[in-house]
Order: sequence, then C-alpha cells, then structure tokens
Amino acid sequence: MGNNTERKEQAVYYKHNGYNCCQSVLKVFEDRLDLSDEQLRALGSGFGAGMGCMKSTCGALIGANMVLGMTNTTGMPTVPMAKKLLAEFEAKSGATICGDLKGVSTGTVLCECDDCIRHAVEILEAM
Repeated sequence: MGNNTERKEQAVYYKHNGYNCCQSVLKVFEDRLDLSDEQLRALGSGFGAGMGCMKSTCGALIGANMVLGMTNTTGMPTVPMAKKLLAEFEAKSGATICGDLKGVSTGTVLCECDDCIRHAVEILEAM
C-alpha cells in the first residue's frame, strides 16, 4: 500500500464496497497481517454499526486496535498504545461511541463513518 492518504481512501472505498467500518480498517492493513480476506471479514463481522449496533465502540476504532495488537513489534505493551490510539481518535472524531458519533440521541452527527475510518487509519499509520 502506498502513502497514508492512499491507505485512508482505500479503506473508505472498502466501506462503500461490501465491508463494514471495522472490516475496512482491517482490510486496508492486509499487507501487514497474516490473514486472508475471508478471515479479516470474519474477524470484523460483528462490529458493523459499532459494537452493539451503535451503542458501543466505533468499528473503525476497534479495527485499528486489532491491527495495532497484531502488528506491535515495538517490545512495548500494546495497552498504553491502544489508550493513545483511543485518545487521539476521540480528539479527532469527537467521541469513540458509534451512537455518539452518529448523533443518535442528540441529532447532531459528530463524525461520519468515512471520516472515522480515515482517522483510525491515519492515527494507526502514525504509530
């Protein structure tokens, strides 16, 4: 995969072509994971519309955290890195819960799925 912008836009492309938000993030990092497309789809299949169908964590953030855990070769524990990922995602997107991001109870969308995917990929790439 090319530069960060290409990876972000490829992830958005996947979102609009049969992958959910989590699967899109997983798929765009397929070059770094030892998993097939079928395995990546299965791994992320329960996180469409956020974990718990918009009531819990954003699927794009979950996918990024999965990739982080599977690719962390820094020798550092993954948990503090995941905490940083979550904090940066919240700062860029306005929330980490799918329902909050989509404005389910407020009527105000904080961040569209495409941008949540872009943010997750961008933060992960920077790590």
